[in-house]
Amino acid sequence: MVPMPAIPKLSTSTFTTLGLRTKLTGMVEDMIGPEGKAYVPYLTTVLLYIGVSNIIGLFGFKSPTKDLNVTIALAVMSIVLVEAAGIYHLGVKKWLHKFVEPIAIVTPINILEVFTRPLSLCMRLFGNVLGAFVIMELIKMVVPVVLPAVFSLYFDLFDGLLQAYVFVFLTSLYISEEIEQ
Repeated sequence: MVPMPAIPKLSTSTFTTLGLRTKLTGMVEDMIGPEGKAYVPYLTTVLLYIGVSNIIGLFGFKSPTKDLNVTIALAVMSIVLVEAAGIYHLGVKKWLHKFVEPIAIVTPINILEVFTRPLSLCMRLFGNVLGAFVIMELIKMVVPVVLPAVFSLYFDLFDGLLQAYVFVFLTSLYISEEIEQ
């Protein structure tokens, strides 16, 4: 008899990790569409980073997204990717032509939009995370021990994950707008 080769054992955490990755990748692919599939790894990474950064507040750590520098860096990276995607998919000439659409008089507004997009991404994320932190500190000063724990679950889990989703959704929307012909 020929001995059967050993079947490698995969741990439960491996299946959980693969399932989570598949779900997140699928969610991001649905946001950006088939033409933006090349940007899914970046968007999934940002989604995980912001989500985990907001959740670690439950364990007593300071969320990196409470720092304005972190949110600025995330927003700048995303907008550089958005503009690079536009140049890559449209070419420099068509990309520059988008600034004079629909009529040439709106060119300054279209140029201003390049700078207001990262500002809105940055301030939305930072403001919501910082606002949740301030509210939690006020609740901790006013009410007993149990109630802040409930609100902490809300702000760290629900609101933190929602902010991650909104950031990635807006970035994918900006990419989709840039690469459309």
